[in-house]
Amino acid sequence: MPANNKKISQTLKFIKSRIKFKPEIGIILGSGFGDAASIIKETQAIPYHRIVNFPVSTVKGHKGNLIFGKITNKPLVIMQGRVHYYEGYSINEVIFPVSVMAGLGIKTLIVTTSVGGINKRFKKGDFMLIKDHINFMPENPLRGKKDNIFIDMSSAYDKGLQEIAASVGRARGLKLHKGVLAALSGPCYETPAEIKMLQRLGADAVCMSTVPEVIMARYLGIKVLGIALISNMAAGISPKLLSHAEVVQAGKERAKAAALLIEGIIKDIGRD
Repeated sequence: MPANNKKISQTLKFIKSRIKFKPEIGIILGSGFGDAASIIKETQAIPYHRIVNFPVSTVKGHKGNLIFGKITNKPLVIMQGRVHYYEGYSINEVIFPVSVMAGLGIKTLIVTTSVGGINKRFKKGDFMLIKDHINFMPENPLRGKKDNIFIDMSSAYDKGLQEIAASVGRARGLKLHKGVLAALSGPCYETPAEIKMLQRLGADAVCMSTVPEVIMARYLGIKVLGIALISNMAAGISPKLLSHAEVVQAGKERAKAAALLIEGIIKDIGRD
């Protein structure tokens, strides 16, 4: 058995011995989205640092808890914070939690992330449904795997889930853009010249995460919905200097709206 599979098996054994039900939906709460975990009921939280083999978040705004609970009786597992390639983790460690959630039984994954806005129609505090991505990460999580690696990515982000999210947004008075997300490794913010390049390539926003998780989820046959919060406008679009403090603050300001959006989406997934 490959070493990574052995670690996944060890982690699953640890988690399954401590939880009461099998989750159907997974949610990754990125920078600025952590407080959205308040919507989940009947919660059981396990800190990452207590979970066998689980990578631990080191970035401010990522609380580092694996939370189990329910929304309208739908069983969920929520990652309250993610790990990033720029933290020094390998790409396999970055996507390890997705493999674990797949092993727990999820069929749908909602990934959230705070991003820098490139599209000038966007404003700080807006939400964007991710309709596609441009991957500039230095590694692909499928590199080195032996089976079924040539996966189709033409519909990486499920269109049916996007329609549900758009409907929920309209019902709750939230404006949801749709756009293309570019992913770079970070941790420094992009230069104005890099943002101009991404703009010409068709990117509407930029982040330092998310895409490796999406690739792994699709490899494992999991449907994906991506939601981004425009936490700031990117370099050269905004004259302001960029900071992580601004990202965290934007998340706090939009936490209630993010929670309402995610709760509505969960309620409508699978509804006839």
